[in-house]
Amino acid sequence: MRTHHVLAAILTTTAALTATACGPSDIKTKPDAAPPASAPAPSTQASSAAPAQQTATIGSTLTLKGQGDGEQIAVTVKKWVDPAKSKDEYVKPEDGNRYVAAQLELVNTGTAPYDDSPSNGAKVADADGQQFNSTFTMGITAGPELPSGVKIAPGGKALGYIVFEVPKDSKIALLHFGLNSGFANQTGQWTIQ
Repeated sequence: MRTHHVLAAILTTTAALTATACGPSDIKTKPDAAPPASAPAPSTQASSAAPAQQTATIGSTLTLKGQGDGEQIAVTVKKWVDPAKSKDEYVKPEDGNRYVAAQLELVNTGTAPYDDSPSNGAKVADADGQQFNSTFTMGITAGPELPSGVKIAPGGKALGYIVFEVPKDSKIALLHFGLNSGFANQTGQWTIQ
């Protein structure tokens, strides 16, 4: 009988401690209870974020935000090369394909360091809507490629090409680019003419 009294005392003490550890606003009486009318509506990241997609042309700059605080890069597509030629005679696109390349300038206009793989966040799309990921070559004759990992301190910049392998008959219409390997909420889009 004594064990039942000890167990009851422990349970009562635990319940009392749990109730005091939670403030009145932490206790919910109904799982679907709406917040009081005087409570501010919860803010969402999408409502305070800039537009999800921005559009520009070659030579234009778009400023894109990343997922982290202070991540912001001004991205300029400086040049478009179609077709792009490999510097290594043994590195060629598959039969029926060609290389194309975009030269990007990335300027860190944020307060946080940029540490990303730009080629992971880049895609091109043709006039039919088919999308193509970037590819690595041993270098192209137009100039140096951006490395797979790029680090830029606030105020710094990086310049280089991102190469894509696309079908020979595809008319490339758009370049898409986003931070955080393409997972950031914002995407820049450049029209290829």
